[in-house]
Amino acid sequence: MPCQKRALLSVYDKTGLDALGTALAEAGWEILSTGGTARTLQENHIPVTEVSRLTGFPECLDGRVKTLHPAVHAGLLARRDNAAHRETLERLQIPPIDLLCVNLYPFFETAQQGLSLEETIEFIDIGGPAMLRSAAKNYAGVIVLSDWADYGEVIAGLKNADDGTPALSLAARRRLAGKVFSLTAAYDAAVAQYLLDLEDPASGYPAYWPLSVRKAQSLRYGENAHQSAALYLHTRKPGALGAMEQLGGKELGYNNIRDLDLAWKAVSAFGIPGIAEPLGAGELRAFGLGETGAPYPAACVAVKHHTPCGIAAGATLAAAYTKAHACDPVSIFGGIVACNVPVDAAAAEKLGEVFLEILIAPDFDPQALDILQAKKNLRIIRASRPPADGREYASVDGGLLVQETDRKLLESWRTVTRRAVPPEDIPDMLFGLRAAAYVKSNAVVVVKDRAAAGICGGQTNRIGAAELALKRSALITGADEPARVLASDAFFPFPDVVKAAAAAGIRTIIQPGGSQQDDQSIAACDSLGIAMVFTGTRHFKH
Repeated sequence: MPCQKRALLSVYDKTGLDALGTALAEAGWEILSTGGTARTLQENHIPVTEVSRLTGFPECLDGRVKTLHPAVHAGLLARRDNAAHRETLERLQIPPIDLLCVNLYPFFETAQQGLSLEETIEFIDIGGPAMLRSAAKNYAGVIVLSDWADYGEVIAGLKNADDGTPALSLAARRRLAGKVFSLTAAYDAAVAQYLLDLEDPASGYPAYWPLSVRKAQSLRYGENAHQSAALYLHTRKPGALGAMEQLGGKELGYNNIRDLDLAWKAVSAFGIPGIAEPLGAGELRAFGLGETGAPYPAACVAVKHHTPCGIAAGATLAAAYTKAHACDPVSIFGGIVACNVPVDAAAAEKLGEVFLEILIAPDFDPQALDILQAKKNLRIIRASRPPADGREYASVDGGLLVQETDRKLLESWRTVTRRAVPPEDIPDMLFGLRAAAYVKSNAVVVVKDRAAAGICGGQTNRIGAAELALKRSALITGADEPARVLASDAFFPFPDVVKAAAAAGIRTIIQPGGSQQDDQSIAACDSLGIAMVFTGTRHFKH
């Protein structure tokens, strides 16, 4: 007669517990349990033995200690194929545990609730991860369950077993063990992130970088059709993407998600009414530049192939979109558009005139939603949260680059030319500075009436970017009323950009400064009658 099998069940989330407990009991297993799990099993008329009967030690310290005991961990860790281990269990009268089912205190969710440090710490699970790791290490002898979605596989195995042992292959047991270590690694990383962020949320870089992310969805493919892909979100701070809601259209793909992420970050730089101030609003108030910190009345950013192709602000969203579309009416086709205010019917009609892949906004009026949902392929995304990540990541072969998110608009406001800045140009300068921060380097943005008239980024030299942006602007504005402001994400190493700008009618330039040859650009501005401001802050975006 086979030896009686033994399971230890101790779960916070009781989903599926009654089905698993019933299947184990019907198969003749002894069920050990703790606290609330034991009560739930008893309420479902499932026989259960309290773990304290096994350990001979009561739960204590408000439940902090109940399964941290040699009788539990020896029963999980003893190798069934090791005679010395079996003899030790017999001598110490410790029964082996053949199945462990544990899920953890909800630290991921609790850490997002803004509770006090003392309250949050109480949701750090200690005994659960310890048991899971013990069982997972010994997966050849112990079935380990950390996810209720896997209960069905074990229940089916119990029903197909002749001797009460689930028909579960070694590969399946190994997969379940792998899920355990994946979970506990993410769990520990989330705790580490929480504690480290309390000390230095902006720029702490510990010796080991804790990264805790959870799979949100599988994607059809990656950047190209032959690449597999999935979306993972941070467990503790899922950010703007974690709060987005799709209201219509096809499933999002890898490229779609990257583009909408950039578009939402870029439009958020112009402020979201009721949600976020414009980028650098506090800095600009300190310089007395007249900004109150209020968001632009309406702003619109169009993105194609992960770079903006249209950026504009207006009194209404329809007006802002019209100007953004005019910046590059060819590239916007099949692109992504982000808005910083709810979409109304007038804007929806305008937006519907061109094929777009994605439209993202804080909300949509009912009539606007009716108009947009008639376009079956348009992905409509409602975003209720501004970008919040304090750090950015880039994958490199064999590792990860980590940096603080670029959230500083400018360090200073210093006019370096003889000519003063025309006051009427300041709104366009600030608009261009915010826009340039989201265009790939080398980035140049030519601005007219708080709209990008010419955008060029991703060039290998700055004069090339300037010439292309100025050429685009000339096509849009015409020679009679050219754009007057040029913004750059980085300094000018040579005076050639100033000369090209003057030839195109530019009268004001805003750039970080910091080149060893700044004096040459300043001299060129002075000779050509251009005003130039240095901000002291560069915005490279590679």
